[in-house]
Amino acid sequence: MKPLTGSKIQLRALEPSDVSFLFEVENNPDIWNVSNTNSPYSKYYLEQYIINSHNDIYSEKQLRLIIETKRKKMVGALDLFEFEPKHLRAGIGILIITKERKKGYASEALDVIIDYAKNALFLNQLFCNIEEDNKLSLKLFKDKGFEVSGTKKKWHRTSEGYKDEYFLQLFL
Repeated sequence: MKPLTGSKIQLRALEPSDVSFLFEVENNPDIWNVSNTNSPYSKYYLEQYIINSHNDIYSEKQLRLIIETKRKKMVGALDLFEFEPKHLRAGIGILIITKERKKGYASEALDVIIDYAKNALFLNQLFCNIEEDNKLSLKLFKDKGFEVSGTKKKWHRTSEGYKDEYFLQLFL
């Protein structure tokens, strides 16, 4: 299997030194609605998560990777979740920190993980869930071939009211 790299980024496993970065990302209330989080995480909890993570998608049914530039600057995280080896599918979530957005990192990370899902995990499909007003993410995933196959009506409660969420699939 080739490394999980592109021309701008690489995807890598979590390291103990990533705790501060994860602490910043996971405790950002601006993303809690998409991560279904309601309260902050402690550094201790995140340290334990990294220590106890085997980074084996088959045993944990998920895989969390750090997105970093070739210069080793962490710019985001990518998750494969709800991995189903019987049905050969997994969910995908991606986060690029605010100041690093619109630089092509998410697009390249998706290219790399789609190739990995198809040629190393031999998945049949990837899926994702995107809120109706997240136009940038919808465009990103649609540009990679994901298609909206369903709408979850009034799925997320926000301070502005309920929002629909789209379910997208990519068949590999």
